[in-house]
Amino acid sequence: MPVERSHPPSDASPEIGLHDPLADSFSGSREGRLLFWLAVAFSAFQLATALGLLVLPSQIVRAVHVGFLTLLVFPLIGVARHASLPVKLLGWILGLIGAAIAAYQWIFYDDLIIRAGYPTVLDLVVGTALIAVVLLAALRVMGPALPIIAGAFLAYCFFGQYLPAPLVHRGYDFDQVIDHMAFGTEGIYGIPVYVSATYIFLFILFGSFLERAGMIRLFTDISLGLVGHARGGPAKVAVISSGLMGTISGSGVANVVTTGQFTIPLMKRFGYRSAFAGGVEATASMGGQIMPPVMGAVAFIMAETLDISYAEVVKAAVIPALLYFASAFWMVHLEAGRLGLFGLPKEECPSALNAVRRSWYLILPLVALVYLLFSGYTPLFAGSVGLALTVMLILGTAIATGLPAPAIRIVFWVGLGLVAAAFLEFGVYVLVGALTVLVVWNLWSRGGRETLWLSVDSLAEGAKTALTVGIACATVGLVIGTMTLTGLATTFGQFIVSVGGTSLFLSLALTMVTCLILGMGIPTIPNYIITSSLAGPALLELGVPLIVSHMFVFYFGILADLTPPVALAAFAAAPIARESGMKIGLSAVKIALAGFVIPFMAVYAPALMLQDGGPLAATIGYVPAVAYVVLKVCLAIALWGAAAIGYLRRPLALWERLLAAVAAATLVLALPITDEIGFALSVAFVGQHLWRAKRAEAVA
Repeated sequence: MPVERSHPPSDASPEIGLHDPLADSFSGSREGRLLFWLAVAFSAFQLATALGLLVLPSQIVRAVHVGFLTLLVFPLIGVARHASLPVKLLGWILGLIGAAIAAYQWIFYDDLIIRAGYPTVLDLVVGTALIAVVLLAALRVMGPALPIIAGAFLAYCFFGQYLPAPLVHRGYDFDQVIDHMAFGTEGIYGIPVYVSATYIFLFILFGSFLERAGMIRLFTDISLGLVGHARGGPAKVAVISSGLMGTISGSGVANVVTTGQFTIPLMKRFGYRSAFAGGVEATASMGGQIMPPVMGAVAFIMAETLDISYAEVVKAAVIPALLYFASAFWMVHLEAGRLGLFGLPKEECPSALNAVRRSWYLILPLVALVYLLFSGYTPLFAGSVGLALTVMLILGTAIATGLPAPAIRIVFWVGLGLVAAAFLEFGVYVLVGALTVLVVWNLWSRGGRETLWLSVDSLAEGAKTALTVGIACATVGLVIGTMTLTGLATTFGQFIVSVGGTSLFLSLALTMVTCLILGMGIPTIPNYIITSSLAGPALLELGVPLIVSHMFVFYFGILADLTPPVALAAFAAAPIARESGMKIGLSAVKIALAGFVIPFMAVYAPALMLQDGGPLAATIGYVPAVAYVVLKVCLAIALWGAAAIGYLRRPLALWERLLAAVAAATLVLALPITDEIGFALSVAFVGQHLWRAKRAEAVA
């Protein structure tokens, strides 16, 4: 049975409530239990459609997905915020309206197809109600930023004909706008909701089960064993553990409040300032969204939007992701050197090898997931199998623990492994059958029922975690619908192209600023969808490969969550670090500063994202171009880090920091002889600094 969640400390509550309004929402009351089982039903529906046990048209799946989202969001927030009875009642009414709209889409599915483009009065009422409910849900979950943006785009549909050129359009009737937004697959039920109802939900559940199986502890122990004893070890643990968490969790804010509970106090205990400790965790956690295989679910939206394979998206993301974490690692290393901070005593650090030996089996579902994704299977199939294998491990562990002899346990695991492998030959029904047997077995085994409740709780928690992303995807559908109806993306794109005719760098800077501004209040996924729709085609026309342009806006959408004044990840770390979210955000920008150069360098040298094209690859060949640009980025990151922290072998003088910054900047610019100047300045900076450091050591 669902248990009452403990509330955060009183000084932390306001910050957490602002950014995680669904925290502590499954109470032990009747209302809490009802919501718990509705969340379980939501997960069961999504699993049934993902595994092919329930075959429905895509439009119905999307409509039911949004119906469940609205049915759960309003009452859950009412419970979480301890709202008054009238407010809770209003929440249930709005939730039931959302569910009724989904039922309408399902019951009248055939009729709606037949009269597409010619909605009835009832259709218009239902469509208007859907738009209103979705906007209200977004307002309750994420605050005013995204609803205001979506509302402004919607208003443009109705009143854009009164605007001056180039924003003017021909004008659209009310029924045409409502039909476009609320029915079909161009508006609310567009690609973002399709991805939310399939890939995103499934991978959120996958991460939820892995976390409850003990993956967080495994990642933390590995990180502590590898770098806990090194200089600045606690901060390096935060970077590595958050990077590993990013492989299974797509939420940067969720990473902050999970791994941050351990890493931030540890960093503070070893001498890091509160703001810097929170900034390290926020920077590393947000980087989890660019770390394959999950990538905050944007990988799946990007693949669907660009009509390319998931493997192509991962190929483009892998080097920038590694460089991002390398830059964060480098920054904390320099800060530790500047402050003279050391790591944990080696005897206090767990053995990374022992941690892997103890819990190596937890990695198997992740390995299977990556294997299937790169073997050509769809993300939906791969995610379903990965999730099923994770649940099999959890249930199988509970059974194996109660078996009387080691030999019997070995036979059990070998047999379960053979059954799991049989899905490649006989399909997912083998896994469904095996899971059914394991569930029944756990009902009668010692400790099995507790494990089953843990699994059911994971279903509910996974559904709750998916609510914010799902509502964001539904809301951003209004933005995409506006662009497909009015051609607004073309207008914005023409503006960027006109700027790019003068300077590609100015176009990139304009796109970056757009991403950062939009990201100040809306999650990464809607930020990416909006900015890629606006700027992606324009950057393509300027010669930027399409996937590189999409990765460019995605990257800065992530950095927006570190950028004050909003900085969602920084404010999520604030109650843990007991420091101002604004100060943490400023520290996070400083730590991530080196990472800002990576997207720009990828545009000028697509080889950084393992893409063909670009003058460099044409001149020296693809493989040498990849090696050269990675070397150049690493050097630029090292120089930016030294300039930002003010330390290398010893504290840097002001003129040294300026020299390092200029050297890094010339390496980023793709102009004639700037690389040569950058390398020369780099050699001059490093040479003189080492000489000065050696002299200082000799004098000392």
